[in-house]
Amino acid sequence: MAITAQDVNKLRTMTGAGMMDCKKALTEANGDFEAAIDILRKAGQKVAAKRADNEVSEGIVLIQVSEDGTNAKLLALACETEPVSKVDGFRKMAQDVLNAAVSSNAADKESLLSTNLADGNSVHENLVEMMGKIGEKLEIVGYENMSAERMVSYVHSNGKLGVLLALDGLEGADVADLGKDVAMQIAAMKPVAVDKDDVDSRTVEREIEIGKEQARAEGKPEEMLEKIALGKLNRFYKDFTLLNQDFVKDPSKNIRTLLSEKSKGLTVKAFRRISIGA
Repeated sequence: MAITAQDVNKLRTMTGAGMMDCKKALTEANGDFEAAIDILRKAGQKVAAKRADNEVSEGIVLIQVSEDGTNAKLLALACETEPVSKVDGFRKMAQDVLNAAVSSNAADKESLLSTNLADGNSVHENLVEMMGKIGEKLEIVGYENMSAERMVSYVHSNGKLGVLLALDGLEGADVADLGKDVAMQIAAMKPVAVDKDDVDSRTVEREIEIGKEQARAEGKPEEMLEKIALGKLNRFYKDFTLLNQDFVKDPSKNIRTLLSEKSKGLTVKAFRRISIGA
């Protein structure tokens, strides 16, 4: 049957796919719109399979904090190229997925991928469908659902780096400005844990071995290597655990001191730092 321009435009409105893709799908489906939509979805599956190993180094990080400030959702949706990351359709998809995370209170990435969007299809199905439209791999490279007495968020100006900071022990203190400062510290200084005891054992073992090798390369006596390595480990804790880092805005105090000055019981429950392409 003849496929009219009106038919193509109708399918394009329904799916958001390109004009030529819509015309091809309608032709293959003999004008059956439902069949054409299935064809477009299968095209997305083919793109997803073909580009599965491609690197995704562009995208957008979005965060939504609940009205009472006690819960926050962070979503990092990645694509292959910068132009796609700036397309309205891509950004709308990211916002739709974040909205679905908020409404469903998805606990983790797997739960989020199975959550349905407004069209009745899952997040995963919608991502695959969009891959068919744009011809690039799309991937949720980060998702966090966190709660605390006060959740603080920060998204860097490039839109590709986001931080969630969970604070407890406020005791009535206004932590808006302080929270932002600490969140920006996390973004800039890349701590690996809140405090010394939170660093995983493999990282500790690796740092001790690196310290020993460095000392050995400097010609230090074998019996001194352990002591020297432990000294280097303490330096690692100071540089890479949040509470022990010097405050960037005032290096005369560390983050632990900064928090205690605001409120004696104020503490960092947890934090998450997610960066696309880094």
